[in-house]
Amino acid sequence: MLSAYPATAAPGTDAKPVWIDLLQPTPEEREHIADEFGLRVPSREALQEIESSSRLRAEGQVLTLSMPLAVSEERADPLPVPLGFILSPSLLVTVRFTEMHGFADLRARIEAGDAPTDSTAVFASLIERMVDYRADLLEGISAQVSTVSKRVFARHVPQTRRPVLDGALREMLATVGAAGERLSEIRESLLGLQRIVGFCCEMGHDWMRPEIRARLLTARGDLASLSDYESHLYDKVHFLLDAILGFINTDQNDIFKVLTIVSVVGIPPTLIASMYGMNFHNMPELTWRYGYQYGLALILLSTILPILWFKWRGWW
Repeated sequence: MLSAYPATAAPGTDAKPVWIDLLQPTPEEREHIADEFGLRVPSREALQEIESSSRLRAEGQVLTLSMPLAVSEERADPLPVPLGFILSPSLLVTVRFTEMHGFADLRARIEAGDAPTDSTAVFASLIERMVDYRADLLEGISAQVSTVSKRVFARHVPQTRRPVLDGALREMLATVGAAGERLSEIRESLLGLQRIVGFCCEMGHDWMRPEIRARLLTARGDLASLSDYESHLYDKVHFLLDAILGFINTDQNDIFKVLTIVSVVGIPPTLIASMYGMNFHNMPELTWRYGYQYGLALILLSTILPILWFKWRGWW
C-alpha cells in the first residue's frame, strides 16, 4: 500500500510529497516510485541483508538505509521484520512490512497540518519516535524482570512439609527466557538505529539543516544510553536464569535427599523382619513369651535410630 504525505501531494499531481510510506509494497508500487521519483525501492530480501554495505548505502545525496525491527509481542512473526528508508533532501520513502509504533501518530500530525516541512524533519521525527518506543519496551521488560526477581529472592517463602516442584519456578523460568529473547530483538534494533543515525549524520552533513543534525545527534546519545541499559538488563536476565535453575536443582536435590533417607531408614527394619521370617527350627525368640513384642520393638528402634542420626548430622 502506497501513501503519500501531505495527502494533497500524491504522486502524479503538481505538488510534491515529502514522505511516501510503503506498507507491504507490490512490484508495481516499487516501479511507480522508480519512474516518478527516480528512486530504486529495495525488496524485502534486500532489506534483510545483514552486511553493513547492504544496510547503509549512499549514492550522491540519496541514502538507502535498513534495519531489523523489534515488533510488539502481540504479533509473532517467524521471520525478522525489516524496515527501510530512502532519504534524499526532497523526499523520504519508508518501506515496511508491518504496522509500527509512531507512524500513525506522525501521519495524524501531518494530516492535521502540524507536521514537519521537509523529508529530513520527517525522518528525524520517525527516529525519535522509534527511540522512545524502544525505551518504553526496555522499561516494560525491566519492570517484568524486577517482579520476577522479587519473587525468586523473596525472604518469606511459605514452608511446606516437603519440597515441591510446583509450576511457579517453571513459570518464572519461561518469563525470564521470553524477556531475554525480547532483549535480543531490541538489541538488534538499537544497533540498527545507531548505525543509521551515525551514517546519516556523517553522509548528510553537507545538506542537512543544523537543527536536524542536532536532533539526530541527541537521538544517537539516547541510543547509546539505551544500549548500556539493555546490556545491564541482559546481564540481569542471565543472572536470574542461573538463579532459577539453581533453585530448581535445590528442590530436586531436596526430593532426592528425602527419597534417600526413606530408603536408608527402611533397610534395617526390612533386614530384621527378613531374619525373623526365615522360620528356622532353632530360633530362640519363637519360644519367648514376649518374642513378638520384642521383634516389633526392635524393628521400631531400627527405624528411629537412623532418623535421629540423620537429624544429628543436619542432613534432614
